Amino acid sequence: MNALFKSIANSGLLKKDLDFHLVRASMVIIFLFFGYQKWFQYEADVLIPYISNGPLVSWMYPVFGVRGASWFLGVAEWTFGALLFAGFWSRKLGALGALGSIVTFLGTVTIIPFMPNGWAESAGGFPAMVGNIPFLMKDVVLLAVSVYLLKEDIQRMAFNALRNH
Repeated sequence: MNALFKSIANSGLLKKDLDFHLVRASMVIIFLFFGYQKWFQYEADVLIPYISNGPLVSWMYPVFGVRGASWFLGVAEWTFGALLFAGFWSRKLGALGALGSIVTFLGTVTIIPFMPNGWAESAGGFPAMVGNIPFLMKDVVLLAVSVYLLKEDIQRMAFNALRNH
């Protein structure tokens, strides 16, 4: 086992910042694909139970309607994804993308306690997830990833500012 770990350590696979760049690239891809879906009616229909039960996002239906709310989310997701992508070159833009990402996932994570029929009564209720809840649980990790990216971009901006003065 030690030989395996030693060969991985010497391979260059664990190059400095590889994890940071992989996490950023993963978030860009997620925003690209999830944002793309928002342009179609099938996704607008799928979002109804989520947005309707979200304390931070339910305002979108009265303001934009079902289709407009989906488009609004698509524009937001593509914007945050583009800012995260630009973060490969600009820490400020990356930090803005991470802030938007945090807002996005705060909005979705707060839906979890309010989603009707989200806990299997036949299994004793909470924490036995059913329905839409398992899909939303991924957003807990994506929120943590967004905080990580924000922290890294701000720390790197601060380090560069100190280095340049």
